[in-house]
Amino acid sequence: MKTYQQLFELFTSHINEAEYGKNPKELYEPISYMMQLGGKRLRPILSLMACNLFEENVAKALHAAHAIEVFHNFSLVHDDIMDNAPLRRGKETIYKKWNMPIAILSGDLMMIKATQLLCKTNDVDIRELLNVFNNTAVEVCEGQQIDMNFETQKSVSHEEYLEMIKLKTAVLLGCSLKIGAIIGGANKEDAKHIYDFGINIGLAFQIQDDILDSFGDGSITGKQVGGDIIANKKTLLLIELIDSVHKDDQLLLEKAMKNQNDNEKIIVILSLYNKYKIQEFAEGKKEIYLKLAYEHLSKVNIEESKKVIITHTAQELMSRIS
Repeated sequence: MKTYQQLFELFTSHINEAEYGKNPKELYEPISYMMQLGGKRLRPILSLMACNLFEENVAKALHAAHAIEVFHNFSLVHDDIMDNAPLRRGKETIYKKWNMPIAILSGDLMMIKATQLLCKTNDVDIRELLNVFNNTAVEVCEGQQIDMNFETQKSVSHEEYLEMIKLKTAVLLGCSLKIGAIIGGANKEDAKHIYDFGINIGLAFQIQDDILDSFGDGSITGKQVGGDIIANKKTLLLIELIDSVHKDDQLLLEKAMKNQNDNEKIIVILSLYNKYKIQEFAEGKKEIYLKLAYEHLSKVNIEESKKVIITHTAQELMSRIS
């Protein structure tokens, strides 16, 4: 089994040699720019890792891993437009560096390029890969729309929120793993368990992200603590607080959510989170999904020694601080 670092170096070398097109430059330069912004490359590495569980030659999954990374970055290009985000990984977003129409069109082309890259995969039923990939692409778009709907939706249930983060975040992790496993020669049962491992890790990861936003150390995470609180974002934490708050604190919560003073707002909401043990609730939910993830991984029919690296990667993901 190759280590995470070995897979990262293999993929980085592959992607650094990639060309997406040259003319017109206004269409292709933004794609190259976006793909060179870096990042952890988590999804393509997971795909290579899943392939390596069943197959020594991970190079056969490189085109598919590349496709997944291009698709992920396509979704970020359009997310930045919808969120009016000026920066991505410390650099100008495409719509800011160029303009909105270029960002939309380049993003569209990235989705097409992702499919083309996936189709370069040899020695596997491409229809099966396309089916997994396209179903996931649909789900990611559904998750993004549901998330935007939450901004104006008066109330959101725990079930609705969990379904949204599953679609927006978790399914692409599951897809990355499943596609890699299929290319590696996994049978349908093992591929399904790898997929479900990814889904549950993704759910746990997003809940962890919600927790860090309110309770993390800003000097370590590099993020403003309480960003979700300021935006009244309907995270699992806020949903649980709204459901749990006693009548005596209801007015305090409603007033805090309307407060235009960010610092005051964060202080009040955090005090209510602490009073109603919201962090403990979220940590408990996270642990449920982690347990489910490892249960699925345990059912994959390969030697336990081969699962060490992917288990370690999941643990690193969950302990991430930024």
